[in-house]
Amino acid sequence: MDVLRTPDERFESLPDFDFEPHYLEIRDGLRVHYLDEGPRDADPVLLFHGEPSWSYLYRKMVPVLTAAGHRCIVPDLVGFGRSDKPASMGDYSYQSHVDWMSDVVFGALDLRSATLFGQDWGGLVGLRLLCAEPDRFARAVVANTSLPTGEGTPTEAFLQWQTFAREAEEFPVGRIISGGCVNRLEDEVIAAYDAPFPDDRYKAGARIFPALVPTSPQDPAHDVNVAAWQTLRAFDRPFLCAFSDGDPITKGGDRPFLSQVAGASGQPHITIEGAGHFLQEDKGVELAKVIVEFLGAT
Repeated sequence: MDVLRTPDERFESLPDFDFEPHYLEIRDGLRVHYLDEGPRDADPVLLFHGEPSWSYLYRKMVPVLTAAGHRCIVPDLVGFGRSDKPASMGDYSYQSHVDWMSDVVFGALDLRSATLFGQDWGGLVGLRLLCAEPDRFARAVVANTSLPTGEGTPTEAFLQWQTFAREAEEFPVGRIISGGCVNRLEDEVIAAYDAPFPDDRYKAGARIFPALVPTSPQDPAHDVNVAAWQTLRAFDRPFLCAFSDGDPITKGGDRPFLSQVAGASGQPHITIEGAGHFLQEDKGVELAKVIVEFLGAT
């Protein structure tokens, strides 16, 4: 496996991102970066990012959570942020992302009594971890995400997004994230999202991610995710939906969670208003306060 590592100087002086980097080595000899903020003896809040962002997405939320006394663990998925980046699209699969993060969460860090927060692919990966070892999780919060099995027909817009990500001559990560927000991001923030990717060679993971979303029953993840849903339905610990009101991609995606997950019953589910797909950017402080209140109540 040919692996690229983004030079450290790419991450110097990013706006509002003064967190200390931490690293782990996992299977395949890969180095994974994560943030570890707040008191080490507190129960962890595990924050997973999605496509094509990285832990920078949580810079507004981590201070709110740590000020309330919580420990925040924020990994960069393999292929993103300060984590190593296999250079071939063929090096990535849905299962490999789950396995890599399992090495981090269950292996190296051995997290327990954790609160999961997942958005976008952070939910697709994070919920698989929760379903693999549910006793490690005290509760979960999901936002603008899903746990797809490939049943149903994908929208034409999503199929076009898959093709664009894989084949477009240019894949401008920072501008893509800005386009997923209600308000355009400032230039220096767009540059911070571009920082992990000095050139297109580093973007194999970002480019292939949309194609790894299960869109048919023949997808390799179909059977595994069907089995995961059986576990998720029985998960009776507190489970909160906090989807935004301005994301056409995941609109209505909270319904399966609300109707099927045992722990979702009776919880104070909320719609984050005035936020797009990347609600951590649009309403990060508000979202963090929702999580703090949820932690306090449960």
